[in-house]
Amino acid sequence: MTPLKYLILVVALSICGPAVAQQAVVSFIKKVGEKIDSMTVKGVDPNYIVAPEKPWQVILRGNVKQTVVSMDCQGNMLGIDYNAEPYLKTTPSQYLGLWVGYRGYGLGYTVNVSGDKGSNFTFGATGGSYGVNLRIRSFENSNPDFNLNSDILNESDLETWNDVQLTDPIKVKTVIADAYYLFNGKKCSYAAAYDQSVIQKRSAGSLMAGLMYNYTRIDYASDSNGDLVYLMDGLGKVKLWQGSAGVGYAYNWVPARGLLVNVMFMPMLTFVNRLKAYGYTTNVLDLMADPFFWDPDTTDEEWDECFYGNVHITPAGDMTFNSGLSLGYDARMSLTYNFDRFYINAYGQFNNIRYHHKNTSGYLNDWFINTSLGFRF
Repeated sequence: MTPLKYLILVVALSICGPAVAQQAVVSFIKKVGEKIDSMTVKGVDPNYIVAPEKPWQVILRGNVKQTVVSMDCQGNMLGIDYNAEPYLKTTPSQYLGLWVGYRGYGLGYTVNVSGDKGSNFTFGATGGSYGVNLRIRSFENSNPDFNLNSDILNESDLETWNDVQLTDPIKVKTVIADAYYLFNGKKCSYAAAYDQSVIQKRSAGSLMAGLMYNYTRIDYASDSNGDLVYLMDGLGKVKLWQGSAGVGYAYNWVPARGLLVNVMFMPMLTFVNRLKAYGYTTNVLDLMADPFFWDPDTTDEEWDECFYGNVHITPAGDMTFNSGLSLGYDARMSLTYNFDRFYINAYGQFNNIRYHHKNTSGYLNDWFINTSLGFRF
């Protein structure tokens, strides 16, 4: 090939190359869209479930959520039996965000606008008969509702403990992943209720199966929380892994054209219940034996300064336990109204997860309510 012909070929490729590449990308996206379109209506009864004519969705979302962690410990201090129940509850948090996708497959982002300043990340994917969700939540609590009870301590002592303000907050992180399958996906759609990528035309219900994974970490192990660690029988940090399975029922009720009400309830049996407990020793008893703390002339300010300035904790090791079976549940409800191109939706979910080991037990309650205004194009 002569240099001139080579130059002409290079120029031609440089001009046509981007156009060819662009055409290939457009062709690939089109094929993916066609595949998703066929998957959306594959195997469903069109008398019950239909796909909207406009496949793209833009959704403005609002979200309110709250997490509650409760622990229960039986113990003894200086010969006094007590029951300690730290109760950690986040302030209901509000989020706003935008979601863009194609027939239920897409990306979304939300930002905190008020309430608890903990972080939150969610991911979800739904089909006609299945749903997969992931929620990651982190928060801190400096003023737990402690609920200390004893038959010997007087009321003023109990009130002091029940209004605790921690210098170092209790840190909590939760990860909840769940997956569901509806056996009657031909007539009852999960997607119609929870991402509106299809529309339910007639009422139908379905038996369903589900799996859930939960990871919870509760950490309050610090010197300034030495008294709390002591009251919790030396427990300063807990990591919990749980695997659950359940069978429940979902029902899509269509009382009027365009209106859909969904209710789901599923008892969950936790068959993997692994708890890692981090133990600590403290010098709380040594400090409490100091006559200074029992001197009636010692002011509250002096007491706090001396105690919290000298208390410390020391790691005493960790142990992993496999707890027995436990029973919790997952409940959801959704309300959707479809217009021509617009739709509105609100749905809520509540999870209850429990654990126990020796003198310590507890539970995690996690709930949220989503509201959506969607537009199809």
